[in-house]
Amino acid sequence: MTDYITQQAKILIVDDEPLNLKVLKQVLQDDYRLSFAKNGMDALELVKKERPGLILLDVMMPGMTGFEVCSQLKSDPDTHTIPVIFVTALADEADESQGFKAGGVDYINKPISPALVRARVKTHLSLVHIDELKRTHLELIQRLGRAAEFKDNETGMHVIRMSHVSGRIALEMGMDAGFAEQLVHAAPMHDIGKIGIPDHVLLKPGKLDDEELSIMRSHPQLGAEILDKSSSPLIKLAYTVALYHHEKWDGSGYPFGMKGEEIPVEARIVAVADVFDALLSKRPYKEAWPVEKAVEEIKSQANRHFDPQVVAAMLSCLPDLIAINAKWREE
Repeated sequence: MTDYITQQAKILIVDDEPLNLKVLKQVLQDDYRLSFAKNGMDALELVKKERPGLILLDVMMPGMTGFEVCSQLKSDPDTHTIPVIFVTALADEADESQGFKAGGVDYINKPISPALVRARVKTHLSLVHIDELKRTHLELIQRLGRAAEFKDNETGMHVIRMSHVSGRIALEMGMDAGFAEQLVHAAPMHDIGKIGIPDHVLLKPGKLDDEELSIMRSHPQLGAEILDKSSSPLIKLAYTVALYHHEKWDGSGYPFGMKGEEIPVEARIVAVADVFDALLSKRPYKEAWPVEKAVEEIKSQANRHFDPQVVAAMLSCLPDLIAINAKWREE
């Protein structure tokens, strides 16, 4: 677990004036683990070694300004998420604007108010905590979705590709970016119900008999049971996708035989994304199809298996979908 959950958070204080370092140490030492740097280069080295949870950064320092230090931190993927609070005597609006442009999250003027410093530090560490919990939440959802794939798809990369395809199609259909992002994170759960399907059915190499087919077709409802009764909007979206993604536009799908726009749009999008990626993927029972053949198959199923508007959106952003497939290709 991260340091700010299990123990005192690490804070790096950067200032070329020893008196300023001493003052901030007195304000924060009872609540946090502190480290100190007197110039920008030393600060960058300490960040690499110690990975602080937050940085209090002076602006006017010899050799390298605080703005330059912050810009370097924000350009590095390993450090760009660390919040930087500028602590400076510069009080002009232009200075503050430059600080925020460099990537700072807050601005504290000298001489400092101890109560203000404590409050700002606590607030920004709390925001880091929330962001970390969100990232962990989403990663667990994605990994659980991949777990359902491992039995019949060793790498589980299918759910990564089809989830990004789903999000891109949603954007192409004019849906807002927030919904598209939620769909990217919900789509990996579409087949979570397969966890409850016995191996002798799920992994059978030949054609399923009627009883086995009935068992296999229970996986949407099994998935819905796993995801049901959640207060999370993301899990609610995943519930809908899991339950309805095997419904077909013409009413011939399962488990309910829903038709047309009775089927929630998120499930209609995932249905296309799921089949598109499956056709392009190599499986024990088939080779990967060429893009042209996969596209023709999906086009032939518009107004039958698939919502024609979703198919049209897929075709209009096809180069992006091909790029997604290449980015997360099976190794």
